Amino acid sequence: MRVFGIDPGSARTGYGCIDADGSRCRLVAFGAITASPRLPFPDRLTRIFDELTALLAANRPTCVAVEGVFSARNASSALKLGQARGAALVAASKAGLRVAEYAPSEVKRAVVGYGRADKQQVQQMIMLLLGLDAPPTPHDASDALAIAVCHAHTAGGTIALSAKPAGQVPRSWRRYRPEARR
Repeated sequence: MRVFGIDPGSARTGYGCIDADGSRCRLVAFGAITASPRLPFPDRLTRIFDELTALLAANRPTCVAVEGVFSARNASSALKLGQARGAALVAASKAGLRVAEYAPSEVKRAVVGYGRADKQQVQQMIMLLLGLDAPPTPHDASDALAIAVCHAHTAGGTIALSAKPAGQVPRSWRRYRPEARR
């Protein structure tokens, strides 16, 4: 399965694409889409949408994983983040891809094992999990790779191992129970 992770942001949107076979993840591509703060906000959203559309077409993932909404102290920042997420969700939807959303703490728990891990810990674990020589930069790109790895380990791996319908798939490996062999 090829998973495309997106860490949305209005100034910089991270992306990361991995191939996962159930036991291993392999890096395909990563980076960040940057938009000048001098651009009008609608133009920044257009840039995010257009570049993600091109990246999705080039990498041909089977699904997209996006970081979910989190609470923010600044309402204006939260609204802008929500709009950047919207641009990412529309790009994935127009590409005909299924979208999964994960809370930041869920991603950190899946990758680092601790829901309050800092960005350097996430970066180091992504480097180790993907067998990279150096941590992926910027942080937005490593966060996007973490989102993709989270999806591969939680939804992707569990779905591949169990024959249960999607609504009954456990959200954590701790709840996974293999079906009895016949």
